[in-house]
Amino acid sequence: MLLKKSQSLAALAAFRPNVSRLQYRWMKLPSSVWIWLLLSCGIPGPESSVEDISGLPRRMYAGEISDAKTISALVAGNPDGQQVIFIHGTPGSAEGWADYLITVPPGFQYLALDRPGFGWSGPDHAVVSMADQAKAVSLLFENHSGRKPILVGHSLGGPIAAWVAATQPDALSGIVIVAGSLDASQERIHPLQRLGASWPIRTLLPRSVRNANRELMALKTELKSLHPLLEKVRVPVVIVHGTEDDLVSYQNVEFMQRNLTGTKKVTLKGLEGFNHFLPWMARAHIQAAIMDLAEKY
Repeated sequence: MLLKKSQSLAALAAFRPNVSRLQYRWMKLPSSVWIWLLLSCGIPGPESSVEDISGLPRRMYAGEISDAKTISALVAGNPDGQQVIFIHGTPGSAEGWADYLITVPPGFQYLALDRPGFGWSGPDHAVVSMADQAKAVSLLFENHSGRKPILVGHSLGGPIAAWVAATQPDALSGIVIVAGSLDASQERIHPLQRLGASWPIRTLLPRSVRNANRELMALKTELKSLHPLLEKVRVPVVIVHGTEDDLVSYQNVEFMQRNLTGTKKVTLKGLEGFNHFLPWMARAHIQAAIMDLAEKY
Protein backbone atom coordinates (compact mmCIF):
# COMPACT_ATOMS: atom_id res chain seq x y z
CA MET A 1 0.00 0.00 0.00
CA LEU A 2 1.42 3.37 -1.02
CA LEU A 3 0.39 6.35 1.05
CA LYS A 4 -0.22 9.64 -0.71
CA LYS A 5 2.34 12.35 -0.05
CA SER A 6 -0.14 14.11 2.22
CA GLN A 7 -0.34 10.94 4.28
CA SER A 8 3.32 10.02 4.21
CA LEU A 9 4.25 12.29 7.13
CA ALA A 10 2.51 9.71 9.29
CA ALA A 11 5.01 7.06 8.20
CA LEU A 12 8.33 8.71 7.43
CA ALA A 13 10.36 5.59 8.11
CA ALA A 14 7.99 3.03 6.65
CA PHE A 15 9.72 1.79 3.49
CA ARG A 16 7.79 -1.19 2.08
CA PRO A 17 7.99 -1.01 -1.71
CA ASN A 18 6.47 -3.70 -3.91
CA VAL A 19 9.08 -4.25 -6.62
CA SER A 20 10.36 -7.12 -8.71
CA ARG A 21 13.89 -8.51 -8.35
CA LEU A 22 14.88 -6.79 -11.60
CA GLN A 23 13.45 -3.46 -10.50
CA TYR A 24 15.20 -3.80 -7.13
CA ARG A 25 18.66 -3.89 -8.74
CA TRP A 26 18.64 -0.14 -9.32
CA MET A 27 18.58 0.33 -5.56
CA LYS A 28 22.33 -0.33 -5.50
CA LEU A 29 22.70 3.44 -5.61
CA PRO A 30 24.04 4.85 -2.34
CA SER A 31 21.28 4.74 0.26
CA SER A 32 21.02 8.52 0.60
CA VAL A 33 20.56 8.94 -3.18
CA TRP A 34 17.92 6.22 -3.19
CA ILE A 35 16.17 7.91 -0.25
CA TRP A 36 15.85 11.18 -2.16
CA LEU A 37 14.39 9.38 -5.18
CA LEU A 38 11.94 7.49 -3.00
CA LEU A 39 10.81 10.62 -1.19
CA SER A 40 10.15 12.39 -4.48
CA CYS A 41 7.72 9.62 -5.42
CA GLY A 42 5.93 9.27 -2.07
CA ILE A 43 6.75 7.01 0.85
CA PRO A 44 5.33 3.49 1.30
CA GLY A 45 3.71 3.04 4.65
CA PRO A 46 2.80 0.34 7.14
CA GLU A 47 -0.41 -1.61 6.65
CA SER A 48 -2.13 0.27 9.46
CA SER A 49 -4.51 3.02 8.38
CA VAL A 50 -3.67 6.67 8.85
CA GLU A 51 -6.54 6.87 11.35
CA ASP A 52 -5.09 4.02 13.43
CA ILE A 53 -1.63 5.56 13.33
CA SER A 54 -2.84 9.00 14.34
CA GLY A 55 -4.76 7.42 17.24
CA LEU A 56 -1.67 5.96 18.89
CA PRO A 57 -0.83 7.60 22.25
CA ARG A 58 2.20 9.88 22.24
CA ARG A 59 4.50 10.83 25.11
CA MET A 60 7.09 13.57 25.37
CA TYR A 61 10.23 12.84 27.41
CA ALA A 62 12.28 15.72 28.82
CA GLY A 63 15.99 15.57 28.13
CA GLU A 64 18.90 17.68 26.93
CA ILE A 65 19.99 15.85 23.78
CA SER A 66 22.05 18.10 21.52
CA ASP A 67 19.74 21.13 21.89
CA ALA A 68 16.64 18.94 22.02
CA LYS A 69 14.46 19.69 25.03
CA THR A 70 12.05 16.81 24.42
CA ILE A 71 12.02 13.40 22.76
CA SER A 72 8.75 12.11 21.36
CA ALA A 73 7.58 8.50 21.43
CA LEU A 74 4.48 6.47 20.63
CA VAL A 75 3.46 4.10 23.43
CA ALA A 76 0.99 1.20 23.44
CA GLY A 77 0.23 -2.00 25.32
CA ASN A 78 0.32 -2.93 29.00
CA PRO A 79 1.70 -0.05 31.12
CA ASP A 80 3.16 -2.66 33.49
CA GLY A 81 4.45 -4.98 30.75
CA GLN A 82 8.02 -5.53 29.64
CA GLN A 83 9.19 -2.66 27.49
CA VAL A 84 10.17 -3.19 23.85
CA ILE A 85 11.64 -0.01 22.34
CA PHE A 86 11.80 0.37 18.55
CA ILE A 87 14.50 2.56 16.96
CA HIS A 88 13.98 3.70 13.38
CA GLY A 89 16.61 4.17 10.69
CA THR A 90 17.30 7.26 8.59
CA PRO A 91 15.20 9.04 7.57
CA GLY A 92 12.39 7.84 9.77
CA SER A 93 9.90 8.36 12.55
CA ALA A 94 8.07 6.41 15.22
CA GLU A 95 5.07 5.92 12.93
CA GLY A 96 7.06 3.47 10.83
CA TRP A 97 6.56 0.92 13.65
CA ALA A 98 2.79 1.47 13.82
CA ASP A 99 1.86 -2.10 12.88
CA TYR A 100 3.75 -3.36 15.93
CA LEU A 101 2.21 -0.86 18.35
CA ILE A 102 -1.32 -1.54 17.15
CA THR A 103 -0.93 -5.28 17.82
CA VAL A 104 1.03 -5.46 21.08
CA PRO A 105 1.20 -8.98 22.59
CA PRO A 106 -0.21 -9.41 26.12
CA GLY A 107 2.30 -8.62 28.86
CA PHE A 108 4.28 -6.09 26.84
CA GLN A 109 4.54 -2.35 26.45
CA TYR A 110 5.76 -1.28 23.00
CA LEU A 111 7.38 2.12 22.47
CA ALA A 112 8.73 3.73 19.29
CA LEU A 113 10.66 6.96 19.53
CA ASP A 114 11.26 9.74 17.06
CA ARG A 115 15.04 9.88 17.15
CA PRO A 116 16.61 13.34 17.69
CA GLY A 117 16.28 15.31 14.48
CA PHE A 118 13.19 13.46 13.24
CA GLY A 119 9.44 13.43 13.69
CA TRP A 120 8.19 15.29 16.74
CA SER A 121 11.57 15.22 18.48
CA GLY A 122 14.01 18.11 18.47
CA PRO A 123 16.30 19.60 17.45
CA ASP A 124 15.65 20.90 13.94
CA HIS A 125 19.18 19.95 12.84
CA ALA A 126 20.73 16.50 12.55
CA VAL A 127 22.25 14.78 15.58
CA VAL A 128 25.01 12.62 14.11
CA SER A 129 26.49 11.52 17.45
CA MET A 130 25.50 7.95 18.27
CA ALA A 131 26.29 8.67 21.90
CA ASP A 132 23.60 11.37 21.88
CA GLN A 133 21.19 9.16 19.98
CA ALA A 134 21.74 6.44 22.60
CA LYS A 135 21.00 8.93 25.39
CA ALA A 136 17.66 9.70 23.77
CA VAL A 137 16.74 6.00 23.72
CA SER A 138 17.61 5.60 27.39
CA LEU A 139 15.13 8.34 28.36
CA LEU A 140 12.37 5.79 27.73
CA PHE A 141 13.75 3.07 30.02
CA GLU A 142 11.53 1.66 32.76
CA ASN A 143 11.85 -1.70 34.49
CA HIS A 144 8.40 -3.25 34.83
CA SER A 145 7.91 -6.21 37.15
CA GLY A 146 11.67 -6.64 37.28
CA ARG A 147 11.94 -7.04 33.49
CA LYS A 148 14.45 -4.88 31.64
CA PRO A 149 13.70 -3.39 28.20
CA ILE A 150 14.44 -5.02 24.84
CA LEU A 151 15.68 -2.79 22.00
CA VAL A 152 14.82 -3.33 18.33
CA GLY A 153 16.88 -1.22 15.93
CA HIS A 154 16.42 -1.12 12.16
CA SER A 155 19.16 -0.01 9.75
CA LEU A 156 20.94 2.93 11.44
CA GLY A 157 18.86 2.12 14.51
CA GLY A 158 20.85 -1.13 14.77
CA PRO A 159 24.21 0.44 15.71
CA ILE A 160 22.40 2.81 18.07
CA ALA A 161 20.90 -0.20 19.88
CA ALA A 162 24.38 -1.75 20.05
CA TRP A 163 25.81 1.51 21.45
CA VAL A 164 23.19 1.52 24.22
CA ALA A 165 23.93 -2.11 25.06
CA ALA A 166 27.69 -1.50 25.15
CA THR A 167 27.55 1.61 27.34
CA GLN A 168 24.70 0.52 29.63
CA PRO A 169 25.37 -3.20 30.06
CA ASP A 170 22.98 -3.64 32.99
CA ALA A 171 20.04 -1.72 31.53
CA LEU A 172 18.68 -4.20 28.99
CA SER A 173 17.41 -7.75 28.54
CA GLY A 174 18.62 -7.97 24.94
CA ILE A 175 18.69 -6.32 21.52
CA VAL A 176 17.39 -7.18 18.06
CA ILE A 177 19.45 -5.71 15.21
CA VAL A 178 17.34 -5.60 12.03
CA ALA A 179 19.28 -4.99 8.79
CA GLY A 180 21.80 -3.13 10.90
CA SER A 181 24.69 -1.13 9.47
CA LEU A 182 27.64 -1.64 11.84
CA ASP A 183 30.63 -2.24 9.57
CA ALA A 184 32.38 1.06 8.86
CA SER A 185 34.28 -0.46 5.92
CA GLN A 186 30.99 -0.79 4.02
CA GLU A 187 30.20 2.93 4.16
CA ARG A 188 30.84 5.28 1.22
CA ILE A 189 30.01 8.93 0.59
CA HIS A 190 28.62 9.66 -2.87
CA PRO A 191 29.24 13.05 -4.56
CA LEU A 192 25.48 13.68 -4.57
CA GLN A 193 25.53 13.49 -0.78
CA ARG A 194 28.10 16.29 -0.64
CA LEU A 195 25.96 18.28 -3.06
CA GLY A 196 22.92 17.74 -0.86
CA ALA A 197 24.83 18.96 2.19
CA SER A 198 25.95 22.17 0.46
CA TRP A 199 24.24 25.53 0.67
CA PRO A 200 21.72 26.35 -0.76
CA ILE A 201 20.72 22.79 -1.76
CA ARG A 202 20.31 21.62 1.84
CA THR A 203 17.91 24.49 2.55
CA LEU A 204 15.59 23.16 -0.16
CA LEU A 205 15.39 19.64 1.25
CA PRO A 206 12.76 18.44 3.74
CA ARG A 207 14.08 18.25 7.30
CA SER A 208 13.98 14.44 7.33
CA VAL A 209 16.02 14.12 4.14
CA ARG A 210 18.47 16.88 5.10
CA ASN A 211 19.12 15.28 8.49
CA ALA A 212 19.29 11.78 7.04
CA ASN A 213 21.98 12.90 4.63
CA ARG A 214 24.02 14.41 7.46
CA GLU A 215 23.71 11.20 9.48
CA LEU A 216 24.79 9.06 6.56
CA MET A 217 27.79 11.27 5.81
CA ALA A 218 28.94 10.98 9.42
CA LEU A 219 28.10 7.29 9.77
CA LYS A 220 31.52 5.88 8.88
CA THR A 221 33.22 7.94 11.60
CA GLU A 222 30.56 7.05 14.17
CA LEU A 223 30.82 3.34 13.37
CA LYS A 224 34.59 3.50 13.85
CA SER A 225 33.90 4.82 17.35
CA LEU A 226 31.39 2.02 17.95
CA HIS A 227 33.75 -0.75 16.83
CA PRO A 228 35.86 -1.01 20.04
CA LEU A 229 32.70 -0.86 22.15
CA LEU A 230 31.10 -3.94 20.61
CA GLU A 231 33.07 -6.36 22.79
CA LYS A 232 31.43 -4.71 25.81
CA VAL A 233 27.93 -5.79 24.75
CA ARG A 234 26.91 -8.41 27.32
CA VAL A 235 23.21 -8.95 26.63
CA PRO A 236 21.99 -11.52 24.09
CA VAL A 237 21.74 -10.25 20.52
CA VAL A 238 19.46 -11.42 17.71
CA ILE A 239 20.56 -10.41 14.20
CA VAL A 240 17.81 -10.34 11.56
CA HIS A 241 19.16 -9.62 8.07
CA GLY A 242 18.01 -10.27 4.50
CA THR A 243 20.39 -11.95 2.07
CA GLU A 244 19.24 -9.64 -0.75
CA ASP A 245 19.77 -6.40 1.17
CA ASP A 246 21.30 -3.99 -1.37
CA LEU A 247 21.27 -1.00 0.98
CA VAL A 248 23.02 -2.53 4.00
CA SER A 249 25.23 -5.39 2.86
CA TYR A 250 24.84 -8.87 4.36
CA GLN A 251 28.58 -8.63 5.08
CA ASN A 252 27.54 -6.66 8.17
CA VAL A 253 26.37 -9.97 9.66
CA GLU A 254 29.87 -11.45 9.58
CA PHE A 255 31.26 -8.24 11.09
CA MET A 256 28.81 -8.42 13.99
CA GLN A 257 29.45 -12.10 14.63
CA ARG A 258 33.20 -11.44 14.66
CA ASN A 259 33.06 -8.46 17.02
CA LEU A 260 30.22 -9.19 19.45
CA THR A 261 32.51 -11.41 21.49
CA GLY A 262 31.26 -10.57 25.00
CA THR A 263 27.57 -11.37 24.59
CA LYS A 264 25.72 -14.19 26.31
CA LYS A 265 24.58 -15.35 22.87
CA VAL A 266 24.38 -14.12 19.28
CA THR A 267 21.55 -15.61 17.25
CA LEU A 268 21.37 -15.12 13.49
CA LYS A 269 18.09 -15.12 11.61
CA GLY A 270 19.27 -14.81 8.01
CA LEU A 271 16.28 -14.34 5.72
CA GLU A 272 16.84 -15.81 2.27
CA GLY A 273 15.67 -13.53 -0.53
CA PHE A 274 14.61 -10.64 1.74
CA ASN A 275 15.76 -7.06 1.16
CA HIS A 276 16.32 -4.11 3.52
CA PHE A 277 12.71 -3.41 4.44
CA LEU A 278 12.29 -6.11 7.04
CA PRO A 279 10.11 -4.22 9.56
CA TRP A 280 7.29 -4.32 7.00
CA MET A 281 8.14 -7.46 5.00
CA ALA A 282 9.28 -9.77 7.82
CA ARG A 283 7.24 -8.65 10.81
CA ALA A 284 6.61 -12.22 11.98
CA HIS A 285 10.36 -12.91 12.12
CA ILE A 286 11.01 -9.76 14.16
CA GLN A 287 8.17 -10.51 16.55
CA ALA A 288 9.56 -14.02 16.99
CA ALA A 289 13.00 -12.58 17.81
CA ILE A 290 11.44 -10.33 20.47
CA MET A 291 9.53 -13.24 22.00
CA ASP A 292 12.65 -15.40 22.00
CA LEU A 293 14.59 -12.82 24.02
CA ALA A 294 11.69 -12.21 26.39
CA GLU A 295 11.17 -15.90 27.12
CA LYS A 296 14.81 -16.97 27.49
CA TYR A 297 16.40 -13.97 29.19
